[in-house]
Amino acid sequence: MPEWLWEYEGHDPDTERLRESLCTLGNGYFATRGAVPERRAGLVHYPATYAAGIYNRLESTVAGRRVVNEDLVNLPNWLLLRFRLRSAGGATGPWFSPDTHRLSGYRHTLDLRRGTLTRTFRYRDDEAGMLGVEQSRLVDMADPHLCALRTVFTAEEWSGEVEVESVLDSDVTNSNVHRYRSLNGHHLTRVRTGAAGTDTTWLQCRTSSSDIGISMAARTVVVGQSPTSSELRPSRHRAVHRLVVPIAPGRPAVVEKTAALFTSRDPAIGDPLGAALDRVTRAGDYPAVLASHVGAWARLWRRADIQVPGDAGRVLRLHLFHVLQTLSPHTAELDVGVPARGLHGEAYRGHVFWDELFVLPYLNLHLPEVSRALLNYRHRRLPQACRAARAAGRSGAMYPWQSGSDGREETQELHLNPRSGRWLPDNSRLQHHVGSAIAYNVWQYCEATGDTEYLHTKGAEMLVQIAHFWADSAEFDHDHHRYRIRGVLGPDEYHDGYPDAARPGLDDNAYTNVTAAWVLSRALDLVQRLPAWRREELFERIRLDRGELSEWEEISRRLRVPFHDGVISQFDGYGDLAELDWEAYRARYPSIRRLDRILEAEGDTVNRYQASKQADVLMLGYLFPATELRGLFRRLGYAMDDEIWRRTVDYYLKRTSHGSTLSGLVHAWVLARARQAEAWTYCREALEQDVADLQGGTTGEGIHLGAMAGTLDLVQRGLTGLEPREDALRLDPVPLPALSEYGFSLRYRGHWGVGVRLQRGQLRLGVPDSEESPIRVVLPDRAVTVAPGETCTLHLAQD
Repeated sequence: MPEWLWEYEGHDPDTERLRESLCTLGNGYFATRGAVPERRAGLVHYPATYAAGIYNRLESTVAGRRVVNEDLVNLPNWLLLRFRLRSAGGATGPWFSPDTHRLSGYRHTLDLRRGTLTRTFRYRDDEAGMLGVEQSRLVDMADPHLCALRTVFTAEEWSGEVEVESVLDSDVTNSNVHRYRSLNGHHLTRVRTGAAGTDTTWLQCRTSSSDIGISMAARTVVVGQSPTSSELRPSRHRAVHRLVVPIAPGRPAVVEKTAALFTSRDPAIGDPLGAALDRVTRAGDYPAVLASHVGAWARLWRRADIQVPGDAGRVLRLHLFHVLQTLSPHTAELDVGVPARGLHGEAYRGHVFWDELFVLPYLNLHLPEVSRALLNYRHRRLPQACRAARAAGRSGAMYPWQSGSDGREETQELHLNPRSGRWLPDNSRLQHHVGSAIAYNVWQYCEATGDTEYLHTKGAEMLVQIAHFWADSAEFDHDHHRYRIRGVLGPDEYHDGYPDAARPGLDDNAYTNVTAAWVLSRALDLVQRLPAWRREELFERIRLDRGELSEWEEISRRLRVPFHDGVISQFDGYGDLAELDWEAYRARYPSIRRLDRILEAEGDTVNRYQASKQADVLMLGYLFPATELRGLFRRLGYAMDDEIWRRTVDYYLKRTSHGSTLSGLVHAWVLARARQAEAWTYCREALEQDVADLQGGTTGEGIHLGAMAGTLDLVQRGLTGLEPREDALRLDPVPLPALSEYGFSLRYRGHWGVGVRLQRGQLRLGVPDSEESPIRVVLPDRAVTVAPGETCTLHLAQD
């Protein structure tokens, strides 16, 4: 079906890496970029395989300084398979490459329903003749350790042989991101290769500092006939299997390569190499592996699919496909977080940011076991966050802005401006609001699932420790008669300090302070709701003095939120900054999304201007419904009405360059209920961010997982007003004309497959038959109860 297919015609070296990212295949355990099998990494192609949570730390010298970075490791390349032709007369042609041969009918087809990538083309070999090639590959969603590549060679009016070289290649580096290429990228060491039986090669290695064992085994066979020759050639860095296969018109040559990947981090194995050899030996042929893989995808689509007509629906399904490939049910068995660029590339070094804030809300209502596992990643690193807080002279938990293997701060200390070529200080580790995002995710997960056991145990520990950090970070200012949080960065990221200031950091970032107040109030509520024995146990475990709670209460009501000109200030002093001549910069540059780089290259700094990279203050409208946001400001002692919020939205719309893929998403969400034409403009931009590579080359370094998941949640929660809260599903649909028809199913509390569909001003809710309790559904003007086995159609009031 066309809505399930993405096709790329022709070979375009300039966009090859973009296509490779968007055609990545994965299963939540590992993923392989959609590179051509016959090419190793170079300027055009970048084949790479990444396994969730496999990090390694390397030392480099940058601008005369020693720096240490941890990276998601590019693993040995299992995909490599090259071929060349031999004519009947014995002449041997060159190894095939799409970069050097003239191709016809060259096409890649990504099948989202089946989770496969197929490449077809024809080319003429000067010595042999015309050859047709069809290659299909998969990364098995049924068995997370398997992957497979099937190649069919078809001769047209000639006979001869195809020589095939199937390789496991450890001679790889992390070099996907151009601006990182001066850094050390050699992560693999202690490589061993070998052969088993007549058709299997293996490769074993370890990461250089984290000492993770990685084992691969590959079985390569010819289907339906015997090869003329078959030779296994293990070498120092590569395990090679070379075959020669006869070919003639009407007798295609079919070669199947099946590979298995295991690491020493995997549970329930004693020997990764033995497990890889056993798994690849027992694996069925390609049709058998494909059948189980497609079945697993069918079950996954039933749980998570979203139905939206038209082009928007096609893009949304592509987004969902990549979310599920990165965070599948297999992820629930792993100790991993949400990599900001998926398992698709090496930007941000594969680190975990706050992007889970945009990802978990969708997963909560489809794959809650995955959400819980991702929260457990944070809980396991709670002791490290507490140590980081103590090192900074604070109590509680200070989570890192970038996280990797063990929870220490992984944010780089220097970053490169590609425009100027200068390495600059990176102060983004001051974005302590990541802790509030984690607390928010804990609360949202528990509200959506009713998982009281998690809320009262691991969730309570994280929430209270994050609240403890905020309480200890707040300083009372007698001049303002308010508590203040100083020296932080907000979500904007452009502003990392005041003009000409000696130290980085900003004071009273509105987003940071309001979310900190929310965390404190939620922690106080939770402590009161805990059973007495659990409360005492929690206080004893984290060494919290009960007397501190009264101080938390005061801080949660008296944190400062700055205002200027009748709008919320992004931070204290934002309104005093200079205005930027936006029209002049738009006229001078084709894109000003990365205004910070442009200004730095000119010898200026964005810190001087009222200019934001992405939503900062407006993020509050993304996290909190209007009534809750007004309540938060009222609790803090500030007036907040629709007029103040409208002025604030207008103010920052004029001063935002949208240098982040998350920016359009947040603006679409904020505008959806007030200015629908503008909302759709931003929504369309959010949909196109990766497929059109709007950030100018960044998608080739990995997809933007938060933005992709956020567009799904824009439909699921943003347009429906869906809030699982207080044992009810609360809905308040907004009629966005361009997305006026959609449907999806939810996993809500004990109910699997609650159907939600909006069409022609009607909201249809269907609850599958079960022994569970009825669902209470609350709309702004009424409340209904839908029992299992019933369907309810509600006519919505039209504005």
